[in-house]
Amino acid sequence: MSASPLPCPRPRVGIVGFGAFGRLIAEHLAPHADLTVYDPQQPVRPPPCVVVADLPEVAACPVVILAAPVARLAEVVGALEPHLRPGTLVVDVGSVKLRPAEILRESLPDHVAILATHPLFGPQSAREGIRGLKIAVCPIRGRSGRRVAAFLRRGLGLDVILTTPEAHDRAMASVQGLTHLIAKVLVAMEPLPTRMTTRSFDLLMQAVGMVRHDAPEVFHAIERENPYAVPVRRRFFALADQLDAELAARGERVDRPSPVLAPVGHRAASPAA
Repeated sequence: MSASPLPCPRPRVGIVGFGAFGRLIAEHLAPHADLTVYDPQQPVRPPPCVVVADLPEVAACPVVILAAPVARLAEVVGALEPHLRPGTLVVDVGSVKLRPAEILRESLPDHVAILATHPLFGPQSAREGIRGLKIAVCPIRGRSGRRVAAFLRRGLGLDVILTTPEAHDRAMASVQGLTHLIAKVLVAMEPLPTRMTTRSFDLLMQAVGMVRHDAPEVFHAIERENPYAVPVRRRFFALADQLDAELAARGERVDRPSPVLAPVGHRAASPAA
């Protein structure tokens, strides 16, 4: 009688940062891995799928996911680096990729593998699940990228886009930069109509709803940390100003009182002499 195969141990994954996105990561990785979480602000009621620990214990995991704000990434990596073991895979999930990739490459030793990713969704857009949603994957150092991409496709059902940090940031300058910019303006204009609306307006406000509750750090990272965001933003405002000027010029020609239209079949009264 042959011996039964030994069960494969579940991989251990550490998560640094347990805000809204860190919790989203934990929710979807919990069926596949044992999770250890570190956050300076200790979660009051951590979900049962995670173990809350200190930073060295999280750094001891074979895979460490950085779910901290981009503005604090250098600080987090500096605190994490002394505790990382050879062969560890460090994964970042920020909204921009060039600057984080640079920080990770320069701050982490050569024996640590690096993978820069950007899930192209958030807690709001993932409320119905993440299957079919997109994630950008940028291999930076090591050979783990393809293996992780395969898990993301087969294990989580994500649409994986293998790319580079530069190509990612060029695309996101428009994709995210404009979306969050327009959303910020529309939120500032509220209250807006909610009953007498068109389908296109409803879809626009649905897009606003997906990002309105994002942390301010997310907006600042998208607009300030992406080197390609500034020219896109300036071009958008320049075209908006141009359109405003065109509408104002046309309005000057038509913004005169029009004669009252007479009923069909009747001649309009002639102006008085």
